[in-house]
Amino acid sequence: MKITLNNRIAIFDATSLSIEDIIKLKNFTFKLLVTKVNGQLIKKEERAQTQVKDGDHLVILHLISGG
Repeated sequence: MKITLNNRIAIFDATSLSIEDIIKLKNFTFKLLVTKVNGQLIKKEERAQTQVKDGDHLVILHLISGG
Protein backbone atom coordinates (compact mmCIF):
# COMPACT_ATOMS: atom_id res chain seq x y z
CA MET A 1 0.00 0.00 0.00
CA LYS A 2 1.30 3.44 -0.94
CA ILE A 3 -0.10 6.49 0.90
CA THR A 4 0.87 10.07 1.56
CA LEU A 5 1.71 10.45 5.25
CA ASN A 6 2.34 14.01 6.42
CA ASN A 7 3.06 15.10 2.82
CA ARG A 8 5.57 12.29 2.21
CA ILE A 9 5.14 9.00 0.42
CA ALA A 10 4.94 5.99 2.76
CA ILE A 11 4.81 2.36 1.67
CA PHE A 12 3.45 -0.48 3.82
CA ASP A 13 3.27 -4.24 3.20
CA ALA A 14 -0.53 -4.39 3.56
CA THR A 15 -3.59 -3.57 1.49
CA SER A 16 -5.10 -1.51 4.31
CA LEU A 17 -4.20 -0.55 7.87
CA SER A 18 -6.06 1.27 10.60
CA ILE A 19 -4.83 4.69 11.68
CA GLU A 20 -3.96 3.12 15.04
CA ASP A 21 -1.80 0.51 13.26
CA ILE A 22 0.09 3.23 11.39
CA ILE A 23 0.60 5.26 14.58
CA LYS A 24 2.19 2.18 16.18
CA LEU A 25 4.28 1.28 13.11
CA LYS A 26 5.64 4.82 12.84
CA ASN A 27 6.23 5.12 16.62
CA PHE A 28 4.13 8.23 17.19
CA THR A 29 4.21 8.39 20.98
CA PHE A 30 2.79 11.83 21.73
CA LYS A 31 -0.41 11.91 23.82
CA LEU A 32 -2.12 14.71 21.86
CA LEU A 33 -2.45 13.67 18.22
CA VAL A 34 -4.68 15.08 15.50
CA THR A 35 -5.49 12.68 12.65
CA LYS A 36 -7.04 13.35 9.26
CA VAL A 37 -7.70 11.03 6.33
CA ASN A 38 -8.28 12.70 2.97
CA GLY A 39 -9.01 15.98 4.78
CA GLN A 40 -11.56 14.50 7.18
CA LEU A 41 -10.83 14.80 10.91
CA ILE A 42 -10.82 11.41 12.67
CA LYS A 43 -11.59 11.30 16.39
CA LYS A 44 -9.26 9.41 18.73
CA GLU A 45 -11.91 6.78 19.51
CA GLU A 46 -12.39 6.11 15.76
CA ARG A 47 -8.70 5.53 14.89
CA ALA A 48 -8.75 1.76 15.48
CA GLN A 49 -11.75 1.29 13.14
CA THR A 50 -10.77 3.79 10.43
CA GLN A 51 -8.96 2.03 7.60
CA VAL A 52 -6.37 3.76 5.43
CA LYS A 53 -6.19 2.40 1.89
CA ASP A 54 -3.84 2.70 -1.06
CA GLY A 55 -3.69 6.27 -2.34
CA ASP A 56 -5.11 7.90 0.81
CA HIS A 57 -3.68 11.07 2.33
CA LEU A 58 -3.08 10.69 6.06
CA VAL A 59 -2.03 13.50 8.39
CA ILE A 60 -0.86 12.76 11.93
CA LEU A 61 0.10 15.86 13.87
CA HIS A 62 1.15 16.17 17.47
CA LEU A 63 0.07 19.17 19.48
CA ILE A 64 2.58 21.00 21.62
CA SER A 65 1.75 23.69 24.12
CA GLY A 66 4.07 26.15 25.69
CA GLY A 67 4.36 29.61 26.98
